[in-house]
Amino acid sequence: MDHSAVPNVRFWPIMIAVFFGAFLSILGISTINVALSIFMQDFHASLSTVQWTLTGFMLSLGTVAPLTGYLGNRFGYKNVYLYAMVGFVLFSLLCGFSWGIGSLITFRIIQGIFTGLVLPATMTIIFQVIPKERQPFAVSIWGLSAMLAPAFGPTISGWLIQQFSWRWLFFINVPIGLIAIVFIVAMIPNYRIGKSTGLDKIGLATVVLSSVSLLVALSQGRQWGWDSGKTVGLFAFGAIMLILFIWRELRTDNPLLDLRVFGNYRFSITLLANTIITISLYSGTLLVPLFLQNVQQITPMDTGLILLPSSLIMALSMPLAGKIYPRFGAKWLTVGGLVLIIWGSYEMTHMHNDTSHLYIIFWMAVRNLGVSFAAAATSTAGMEEIQPQMVGHASSVTNWIRNVGGSFAIALFTSLLASHTITHVTELTTAGTETANLIPLFGFTMSVNDVFMVATYIAVAALPFTFLIRKQARRTQPAAAAA
Repeated sequence: MDHSAVPNVRFWPIMIAVFFGAFLSILGISTINVALSIFMQDFHASLSTVQWTLTGFMLSLGTVAPLTGYLGNRFGYKNVYLYAMVGFVLFSLLCGFSWGIGSLITFRIIQGIFTGLVLPATMTIIFQVIPKERQPFAVSIWGLSAMLAPAFGPTISGWLIQQFSWRWLFFINVPIGLIAIVFIVAMIPNYRIGKSTGLDKIGLATVVLSSVSLLVALSQGRQWGWDSGKTVGLFAFGAIMLILFIWRELRTDNPLLDLRVFGNYRFSITLLANTIITISLYSGTLLVPLFLQNVQQITPMDTGLILLPSSLIMALSMPLAGKIYPRFGAKWLTVGGLVLIIWGSYEMTHMHNDTSHLYIIFWMAVRNLGVSFAAAATSTAGMEEIQPQMVGHASSVTNWIRNVGGSFAIALFTSLLASHTITHVTELTTAGTETANLIPLFGFTMSVNDVFMVATYIAVAALPFTFLIRKQARRTQPAAAAA
C-alpha cells in the first residue's frame, strides 16, 4: 500500500491525536493500582474482590481486542477510535458515581470494553497511515504516551485521593477524554484500507468464554481449592473453548482474529517475548503500592511520589529506544532490556519492613528502563513485516494476547500474594520469633518478595525467545515500486 493513498498524512497532528488515546487507556490501569487499599477500606472488601477492578478491566481489554479488525474494516479505524473514546468518557463518569464494589467492577468492565479498542486502533493507524521510514519513531511516541500514564498516574491518583476522593480517579478522565475526542475528529484523516467482512459470532463467543473461564479459575482457585471441581472444570472448559476458537479462526473465511499472522516468524517470536515482559511488568505496578501502603503505612500521595521517578525514566527512555532501534536492532535492544528487568526484579526480592524508599526507587528505575527498551523493540519488530491490510488483525492479536496475559498476571500475582502471606504468617506464628502484632506485616513482606521472585523467573523465560529474533526480512512493495 502506498501511503500517498491516505489523504493528509501529517505526522505530528496524527501523533498528537494518537497520544491522547494511548495515554488515557493506560491511565485507567495505573491510577487504580494506588487505590486498591482505599477500595478495600471504603467498600469493606477483600483484596481478591477488589482486584477485579483491575483484572475485570484488563480482561475486557483483551477480549474486545479481536473485534478491532472487524470494526476497523467495517467502519474505519478513525471511527472505531473516536467512538471508543466516547464510551470511555461515559463509563469513566459512571465509575465515579459507583455506589458499591459490585457497581464499580461492572462499570470498570464495560469501560474496559471501550478502552480495549483504543490501543489496537491507534497502533493500526500508525502502521497504515504513517510513512514506513517514520514508523519506529512513531511507535516510540505511541509508547511514550502509554508510559507517561504510569509515570504520572500513581502521583495523580495519590493527590486526588488525598485532596478529594477516589471518585476523582474517574472524573479526571472526562475533560481529558473530551479534548482527545476533539483532536481525533480534527487531526486524523478519514481513510479505509481493507474490505468489510461478516462478524464471526462463533469466534467471538468462544474467545470470550475461554478468557473469562480461565481468569475466574485462576483468580478463585486459591479460595475454592486448586483441585476442586469448580476450579478444574473452569480450567478444562476454558481450554476447550480456546482450542475451539483457534480451530474456528483457522478454518473460517472471515475470522474474527486472523491467526494466520502467526505464520510470520518474527511477529510470533517478538509477541511472545513482549507478552512475557508485560506479565513481569505488572508485578511491580501491583506489588509496590500494596507494600508501601499496607506494610510501611504511607499515604497514597507518598506512594505516587515514590513511584514517579522510576516511571518517568521509563517514559523518557521510550523515544530514546525508538531512535537507537535502527542501530542496535530488535534482538540486542530486547536482550539489554530483559537483563535490566531481571536484575531489578531480583533485587526487589530482598525487601524488608523498613526498606528505604531510595532502594525501591533505584531498582524500580532499573526495571522500568529495561521495560522501555524491550517493549519498544518488540512492539516495532513484530509489526515491521506485516502487510498493511493485515496490520489491523496483527494489532488486535497483539493487544488480545498482551492484555489477557496482563489480566492473568494480576490474578496470578494476587493469588500468590494471598496464599504465600497465609503460609508465612502461619510459619512465623508457629516459630514465635516475631512480636505478634508484627507477624502479619512480616508475612506480607515475605510474600511480596516471593512474588517478585516469580516475576524474575518469568522475565528469564523470555530470554531464549529473544535470541531467536531474526533480522527483518526484505520485501518489495509493489505500489511503491510502481510509483
